[in-house]
Amino acid sequence: MSLISASDLAKSYGAEDLFGRVSLAVPHQARIALVGPNGVGKTTLLRILVGLERPDRGLVQRARSLRIGYLPQEVDSRVFGASASQTLYELCLGAFAALREQEAELSRLEAEMETPQRAAAALARYGPLQESFERAGGYIYPARIRQVLTGLGFTPLEHPQPLARLSGGEQTRAHLARLLLEDPDLLVLDEPTNHLDLQAIEWLEGWLRDWPGAALIVSHDRFLLDQAVDVVWELTAEGVETYRGNYSAYMQQRGQRRQLQLDAHRAQQEHLRKEQEYIRRNIAGQNTRQAQGRRKRLERLLHDSPLAAPRRERSVHIEFGAAERSGDRVVETLDLAVGFADAAAPLFRVPDLVLTRGECAALIGPNGAGKTTFLRTLLAELPAHAGRVRLGAGVHVGYFAQAHADLPLDRAVLDVVLAAAPSMKPAEARNLLSHYLFTGDAVFKPVEVLSGGERARLALIVLILEGANLLLLDEPTTHLDLPSQEILQQALAAFPGTILLVSHDRYLINALATQVWTVAPQEKELGVFHGGYAEYLQASKAAQPPPMAKAPRSGPAPRTRRARPAAVDDVLQRIHALEQTLSQLSLEIERAGTDVDQVRVLGQQYQGVERELQEQLAEWERLEAERNRA
Repeated sequence: MSLISASDLAKSYGAEDLFGRVSLAVPHQARIALVGPNGVGKTTLLRILVGLERPDRGLVQRARSLRIGYLPQEVDSRVFGASASQTLYELCLGAFAALREQEAELSRLEAEMETPQRAAAALARYGPLQESFERAGGYIYPARIRQVLTGLGFTPLEHPQPLARLSGGEQTRAHLARLLLEDPDLLVLDEPTNHLDLQAIEWLEGWLRDWPGAALIVSHDRFLLDQAVDVVWELTAEGVETYRGNYSAYMQQRGQRRQLQLDAHRAQQEHLRKEQEYIRRNIAGQNTRQAQGRRKRLERLLHDSPLAAPRRERSVHIEFGAAERSGDRVVETLDLAVGFADAAAPLFRVPDLVLTRGECAALIGPNGAGKTTFLRTLLAELPAHAGRVRLGAGVHVGYFAQAHADLPLDRAVLDVVLAAAPSMKPAEARNLLSHYLFTGDAVFKPVEVLSGGERARLALIVLILEGANLLLLDEPTTHLDLPSQEILQQALAAFPGTILLVSHDRYLINALATQVWTVAPQEKELGVFHGGYAEYLQASKAAQPPPMAKAPRSGPAPRTRRARPAAVDDVLQRIHALEQTLSQLSLEIERAGTDVDQVRVLGQQYQGVERELQEQLAEWERLEAERNRA
């Protein structure tokens, strides 16, 4: 039986129909992506499937005792029973409530085993309970919590922080950690990468690949969908279309399917035209009977199996016009240090580099590493901490700001466009805006009420009107739906100038980058790789050591790119030896049977080894944290 099945679902809000005739099934261990343009109802469908909304029509069935882990785009802590005073670590501990109850019971039984008259009964219960506790991961769940939190970008200093002190994005990450630790039968994730940096996204991909449960994911991260899913559902107003394979396979199949539909429609229209022409010419002549027979067949065809023309979705039209040619050396740096002038030390230093005309450099690194500060330094909006930047001859810079912070909130959409192009007439501006899905009264909406996707499209119009030959792009695909991302990627690929791209969108980076620049807080220097993103990944993978040994857990350990110090190897060897010792002691406790004194001695030994194992796991975590900071 499927985990969830649905038949003939439909949903409307007032007079607006979102979708209809949606039928689907989520099998065990499925990896499914739900895609479709913004506004088609993806989030609403997820909420219906998990039971938070009711459909207007149709039926949803869920497997008995199905455990669903649902991550909405915006987290409400009350869904998880969390309070504002609860800490990040305590939130994650809640995933192991049953184990902690067993842990408390084991401690109580150990105390009873010290009392001769209760020892035999306590011993009889202790053995099976201890075996069950160990098999369920009772001795390693603190390490699992630390590993998941580290993988999702939390430092050990943040573990005791109350949830109330975390930002909205940090709270979303915290509840994602809780869901992963709960090991539900089905994970339903609505934009899980929105608040993750590149390293955390890569960790999540690895976790999803190795996790044995099922997952249904809505995401604008095309690279994640390539790595983590093997089925794509495309939601339209008419229902769900299924494609086998990852996102890239979906795009290829979708194009082929649309072409086949178009060819079949054209063939049927041509057949109809010929039949109608025959009927018109012969209905009153010698071939009247044949014409009447054809007319009946034609009427039956149109009634039973008409082929509608493939629907044409509204999509943006993005095109960067021809810009003035710049010199060959577009950006040069000399002894550059990026940071704030009044700071004692820079965020990072930049080796002397040259970005030449026609290249695309992708700047990647974790949140807070200084990527946006670097762009603003190149723009001369911030002074360099040291050194200088030189722009080449004829360079005209266009800047796409993260979160579109440079858009005037109190201005109307049409006024923003007219201010960017003073010579443009209002009718021309409205025509341009229609290419970016601003039609009718939408052109009079103030910027402050626009959605994230609408602001992104407006910022793209302003960027294009600047006629720049050097584009500095800070997260340009954020808030764009997948079709718009594809169109923007094609437009940037055809752009004749030079691009410096800051993005977590690895699909976009892989398509455009000719250089990869990396920055990380612990490195203190910009890394420069001459080559595309796929080559960069291959080179990085070749520099990695073999996968490190790890304690049993539900997901993969955080990845590392550096050689492992001898101290870490020593700790891992001790952990392995201690785990073997615990297994041996478990067997000896079982063999001791009703020998209370022997069991007591072995139990004390077991507790001592267990404490030492926890100390070694903590030491391993400490060494890993130090190595990541080094």
